[in-house]
Amino acid sequence: FKDKVLLHSLIHEDMKNFFNSYPGHAHPMAILSSMVCSLSVYHPELLKPNPNAKETSQTITRLLSKVRVLAAFAYKRSVGEAFVYTRPELDYVSNFLHMMFTTPMRAYEPSETIRKALDVLFILHADHEQNCSTSTVRMVGSSKANLFASISAGVCALWGPLHGGANQSVIEMLEDIADDDCNYKKYIDKAKDKNDPFRLMGFGHRVYKSYDPRASILKKYCDQILEQLGIVDPIFDIAKGLEEAALTDPYFIERKLYPNVDFYSGVLYRAMGFPTNMFTVLFALGRLPGWIAHWKEMIEDPGMRIARPRQIYVGPKLRDYTPIGQRNPAG
Repeated sequence: FKDKVLLHSLIHEDMKNFFNSYPGHAHPMAILSSMVCSLSVYHPELLKPNPNAKETSQTITRLLSKVRVLAAFAYKRSVGEAFVYTRPELDYVSNFLHMMFTTPMRAYEPSETIRKALDVLFILHADHEQNCSTSTVRMVGSSKANLFASISAGVCALWGPLHGGANQSVIEMLEDIADDDCNYKKYIDKAKDKNDPFRLMGFGHRVYKSYDPRASILKKYCDQILEQLGIVDPIFDIAKGLEEAALTDPYFIERKLYPNVDFYSGVLYRAMGFPTNMFTVLFALGRLPGWIAHWKEMIEDPGMRIARPRQIYVGPKLRDYTPIGQRNPAG
């Protein structure tokens, strides 16, 4: 399987023209969603509405391999740097880091701690029941749309700030606090004030009513990387202050508002050198295997039917209106 993933890591050279046609300020998620769908143009043999097991496996392998290339190329386009190709001796995660941060003047060699942390981040984001983007992939796939189209739709759903953009919102919040003299205690008080609309991003979870188990794993890597890299950044000091408050302050403990996976992943991505607009792309790379698993499970079900959610009208049954012929055109 590893050999197949490496074999299919190259994209058609013509696809580079697509990247070069996007403006430099284009958001990487916009590029990623369109480029994933564009893969269908170059693999028409994999677009059958009823693929057999071999064809499904080929489609999955190609997508898993190429999507990290598309993500890295989207980043390179945004910063105006040359595209970097995979190296056969590197594993999946190391190759992605290499394509992201290697330049013609400097090779990037990630530490084992960073490589392992990103690998764990991908694993922890792989699946999380029927969330918005996963439901989107299943909805689109239920029409027997090909995998490339289905995943492209999932990427678009993930782009929303209420879904995949949560870790980006964490960093933006920390930056706002940094601009306010790094007074994070002021924002803790604001979060406690029921009359203040401010809310701390990255705390609490709709599903995990106690501590997010994924967060405890990421906290360990967060501490390791910040210590190893020795980065001097007020953002990380603010994050540590908020974390300490959430873990010790009775207000947060009683309400179970613990740091969640978005809090630590945002801090980790920043420490690794990823720009904020790439955070949701990294989420997509991690979630991809889960999306694919849901799509595969669905299309292999003999009883699969196209999704059609029910809609129940609850408005008025009778409404008065003025016939068109009696209406005043002037208003």
